[in-house]
Amino acid sequence: MPKARLATYRQMRDFSQTEEPSGVGAEIAPSEHLRFVIHKHDASRLHFDLRLEWEGTFLSWAVPKGPSLDPADKRLAMAVEDHPLDYGDFEGTIPKGQYGGGTVMIWDRGLWAPEPGFEDVTSQLAKGELKFVMEGGRMHGGWVLVRLKPKPREKGRPWMLIKHRDSAAQTGNPDGPTDDDRSTASGRTMSQIAEARPADVAPFMTLPRKPGAKTATKAPAAARAKAQRTAPAKARPASKDGLPDFIEPQLATSVAIPPDGRDWVHEIKLDGYRIQLRIEDGKARLRTRKGLDWTERFPDIAAAAKGLKDAIIDGEVVALDAQGQPSFAILQAVLAGEDRTALIFYAFDLLFDQATDVRDQPLEKRKALLQQRLAKAGSAIRYVDHFSTAGPEMLRSACGLELEGIISKQLGAPYRSGRGHSWVKSKCRQGQEVVIAGWATTGDAFRSLIAGVYRDGKLVHAGRIGTGFGRRVVEQILPRLQALEVARSPFPDGPKSAPGVHWVKPELLAEVAFEGFTASGTLRQASFKGLREDKPVTEVRMEQPEQTAPPRPRRKPGATPELKLSNPDKVLWPATDRTPAFTKRDLAEYYLRVGDQMLEHIRGRPCSLVRVPDGIEAEHFFQRHPAKGHSEAIEPVEIEGDPKPYMQINTIEGLLAAAQIAAVEIHPWNCVPFRPQQAGRLVFDLDPSPEVGFEEVIKAAREVRERLSDLGLESQCKTTGGKGLHVVTEIEHLNMDWAEAKAFAREFSRVMAAAAPDRYLITMSKKERSGRIFIDYLRNDRKATAIAAFSPRARAGATVSMPLRWTQVRKGLDPSRYTIAAQSR
Repeated sequence: MPKARLATYRQMRDFSQTEEPSGVGAEIAPSEHLRFVIHKHDASRLHFDLRLEWEGTFLSWAVPKGPSLDPADKRLAMAVEDHPLDYGDFEGTIPKGQYGGGTVMIWDRGLWAPEPGFEDVTSQLAKGELKFVMEGGRMHGGWVLVRLKPKPREKGRPWMLIKHRDSAAQTGNPDGPTDDDRSTASGRTMSQIAEARPADVAPFMTLPRKPGAKTATKAPAAARAKAQRTAPAKARPASKDGLPDFIEPQLATSVAIPPDGRDWVHEIKLDGYRIQLRIEDGKARLRTRKGLDWTERFPDIAAAAKGLKDAIIDGEVVALDAQGQPSFAILQAVLAGEDRTALIFYAFDLLFDQATDVRDQPLEKRKALLQQRLAKAGSAIRYVDHFSTAGPEMLRSACGLELEGIISKQLGAPYRSGRGHSWVKSKCRQGQEVVIAGWATTGDAFRSLIAGVYRDGKLVHAGRIGTGFGRRVVEQILPRLQALEVARSPFPDGPKSAPGVHWVKPELLAEVAFEGFTASGTLRQASFKGLREDKPVTEVRMEQPEQTAPPRPRRKPGATPELKLSNPDKVLWPATDRTPAFTKRDLAEYYLRVGDQMLEHIRGRPCSLVRVPDGIEAEHFFQRHPAKGHSEAIEPVEIEGDPKPYMQINTIEGLLAAAQIAAVEIHPWNCVPFRPQQAGRLVFDLDPSPEVGFEEVIKAAREVRERLSDLGLESQCKTTGGKGLHVVTEIEHLNMDWAEAKAFAREFSRVMAAAAPDRYLITMSKKERSGRIFIDYLRNDRKATAIAAFSPRARAGATVSMPLRWTQVRKGLDPSRYTIAAQSR
């Protein structure tokens, strides 16, 4: 079969004139996975050739502009003749006058696989659509090839190559083709290849040359290392000096939603210190992720490793609490000598196995070897197992167990130092390392830490850390802060001095958990977890997760949303004297514009929908449970103790599916994301009687803020889309159950109403409400909901619930200005 499929290829070439392989007699290297190669080809026109291994040959497409990691870039791909598999190792110059004459570079290569449901590649190509994943040096993630209808008189077979919207997608295609491209096989540029600059082209498709065969001059070490990135998995011996002293660790890219698919496995994300364990001649050394020697700080772990053979092992040192959960706070206390909890080294990867470098081995082989090697380890060293469960399901389970999150790793991938996309991390609650720039006090009482991160070489303000400080923690960190106190702010561009603020030299590093970002880009609801000492403060950068949900599409004004809407011109909001009519298309486009911000408030929380299929002036439907035939993008979520599943919207696609069914309001629970049994936030709904002016509501909101602040709780304010305001405070760190949360909210509201009974009340009676503001605390129960931030309302004018900065909550605030047409803050 391959011979017949290569007939066209061979007829088009004169192998006495060109060095291109003929495919005859080549010794193809065996591979457990399908391989791909992308050639950069400067022929009559510069283009790229995509080649996918299938049934003994390379299926090939010419891509004029080259593949793009930006889903908005739809690349034309012309199907061409099949190529032999040994063509995957060809790099050089095709003589002029020969077919395709010009310079050929191996631009990328790696492994590929059809997506589930597309395994019969031949059949799928006949149907005109193939979905697949590529993992190489430059190409990552999912793709689709779609056949186009040829234009009149067009001789070729046109297809379109499009990147999926996944964690590897990159807006603007920053890793796409450039004039400075170098070969992934030899490190050469196009001009160096054209000049026949000698180089060692690392084999990928073919077996290495036999001993004694002539080889080209070896490329520089950096070029060889780059070429080895996608070479077939093989072990490399250690240097003559023995094991390397230290290897820069592989790092995970942060994503909002974990990947799904059979080529990914998932591990529990451990809340501890990343440590590299090196064992040589029975002596163990433990180094931090920056190479600091911390062996003396972990003597029990070093002792447990003495019985192991020589190796370099990657892992995490963790302290477990009474429930067996990782605790960063206990780890800090142990290192400070204030706790005697035994520390454990959780091993998750093997870099060297005795004298053999196994980093080029696929992940599954490295972990299998690691598990075998740890059989005789002491109890202080444990193997980290992995799970093949779907990524999103695994994350929900981890969050339900109150763990930090998960690490997803790609099967078949080698170990590569630095940050890449074959390891990604998904967190139940966002975490960040920050530089401590100062602390704030009220009187003599410690109040909060002032955080910073480095941006373009400057320390910039990142917000305040207002919770997570018990008396013991303050007693530990305050002397260290006082020893570093300085008179001037360490922020070159502000903020400057203020009452109660004490500045320090930016030398301490803290780990915090937080709920998201404010409009100004600072951390929202940051909670202190502990100090870190394993990383220089100058390396601290703000880390924001990449979206595996579709990012906001780049569209021309007025363009139709990517989701195909039925009846898109259906009017949902009739025109008013202040606003035009708004349609289902307008709702979908609004969700596209604000989706990323809105998902911060609803992701991982069950929600109810208000649907108006015939517009807001017709019947409204309040929906709590998934309907038969509804879009899978609105995910069902099982709640313990409830016979029916609830709904959850975790992606932009889910928001667009909500628009499709005319869901104009989204009301999430106030639980911790992915933990419906735990209270995550309190909402105080300030609902005025008709005769109360809005300025009084503003005063009430600011009073709620002050009272919460007196209790050590930060708060945010948002409009309701109506005549009231919501004041919201995060309480995850207080670990309240729902009964405690509701009782707290009721007592808080009762005290406030008792202090000013002429202004406030906490009963719903309209008869008693005259001239007062109802403080509605009843939204703080397990299944109770509140309108989501950024959600539209089923009210005239298409108003929305808009988050506000406290500086905006003042006289002159007009909630009606925030609509689906105008949401600027």
